[in-house]
Amino acid sequence: MNTSLNHLVVHMSAGEEVKIDFLQVKKASLIIRAINHKLRQQILRLLEENKKITVTELYVQLRLEQSVASQHLAILRRAGIVKTERDGKFIYYFINTERLAHINRNVIDIIS
Repeated sequence: MNTSLNHLVVHMSAGEEVKIDFLQVKKASLIIRAINHKLRQQILRLLEENKKITVTELYVQLRLEQSVASQHLAILRRAGIVKTERDGKFIYYFINTERLAHINRNVIDIIS
């Protein structure tokens, strides 16, 4: 077993090596954590119902402060779970369905 600060190399019985990159694991956990939050799950449900929505519509419907809604949308956006689209002066948020499906497939693969 080889180790460094950023990765771990595990030597398997068949002579194979498995390299675990801790930075990639951290990135993956942040993406999962973005979804595993009650308020962000509510946001995703609202986005699914409306297909696309402005931050104003979102915080009014969920009865949030604008800054709270924006902060949680930013987390979902950094994780690639939501995207934005500008229409004039409005910015609409919508679910990145391909990304969410990809994340879901990987989660299912991990737990099975």
